[in-house]
Amino acid sequence: MPQEAIDFEKYEQLQDEACAQRIITAKKTLGERAAILAHHYQRADVYRHADLTGDSLKLSFLAAQTSADYLVFCGVHFMAEVADMLSSSKQIAILPDMAAGCSMADMANLSNVERAWRELAEVLDPDEMITPVTYINSSADLKAFCGEHGGIVCTSSNAGKVLQWSFKQREKVLFFPDQHLGRWSGHQLGISLEEMPVWNFDEPMGGLTPEQIKNAKILLWKGHCSVHQMFQPQHIIRFRNQHPDGIVISHPECSYEVCKASDYVGSTEYIIKTIAAADNGTRWLVGTELNLVSRIAEEFKSQEKIIQFMSPMVCMCSTMARIDPQHLAWTLENLVNGNVVNQIKVPENEAKLARIALDRMLKIS
Repeated sequence: MPQEAIDFEKYEQLQDEACAQRIITAKKTLGERAAILAHHYQRADVYRHADLTGDSLKLSFLAAQTSADYLVFCGVHFMAEVADMLSSSKQIAILPDMAAGCSMADMANLSNVERAWRELAEVLDPDEMITPVTYINSSADLKAFCGEHGGIVCTSSNAGKVLQWSFKQREKVLFFPDQHLGRWSGHQLGISLEEMPVWNFDEPMGGLTPEQIKNAKILLWKGHCSVHQMFQPQHIIRFRNQHPDGIVISHPECSYEVCKASDYVGSTEYIIKTIAAADNGTRWLVGTELNLVSRIAEEFKSQEKIIQFMSPMVCMCSTMARIDPQHLAWTLENLVNGNVVNQIKVPENEAKLARIALDRMLKIS
């Protein structure tokens, strides 16, 4: 019999270590009924409790495969939406703090994308000529838009493959919300920067002329990651001057200039695997979120690998950091008492269309 839901106020003043012990106890009680999924960018005091970890693509697969009744997602809102859409109807996706969003995802909303589609229709037939591609860092309704219009979802791991698939469907791509991932992925396919203009959703016709739209191969949405935009080419120049033998690796959400100046570019999983496979004693400059860099720096210390964060400023995903030990303990102890808090449930009509776009991605990944 469910007990009355516990109010979060009782957890706000708890010390982190006290929360950690309560999390451990609650996990033991729940057993296999609950699975905690954590993104690589998650803060260490939460990441330590995860049953499943990975980047967005890996977690997408894991969410679809786990049999737990409760999927407690220690990430951000769109990740919990994906877990809900890819899991069975009997499973419940939970986000410990509903305020854990994504500033990049917020840069593209359905009304703006639909308006862009209508404006593009003044120049060409978008449903005949453009494949909409949304980065997984987007809301469920944008994934549904892609499902409805013959489009697809991508991650930083598979964006190149997704673009290749997209061009087999139609001759152009509208890529949102991250312009940097789209630009670098297009560049890797040999598309010139001139053929990848930025669609500024604040301006009529995206600020582009009909000729620019007709000549474009990829229309890049004016969006970005607030963390990865902090990395600059001068950070790499300074590192190379100090450490000529050092190696630079960056996430494709970084600017084109940073990616171009790097030795390797890839997803968080790629970054981890590349550094893991490197020779002992190598020195790395890493352009991605601070929690991940700090974690792998500690992990590979025994191999005498020196792993340095690219920016002199602290750059962490502040919205993901809202998932703290207090919210996780509150979520799990409510589950122990038979209460579900902060369930993420995508409306079925929206989920149905979004799953079409997600399934297209999973089939080619």
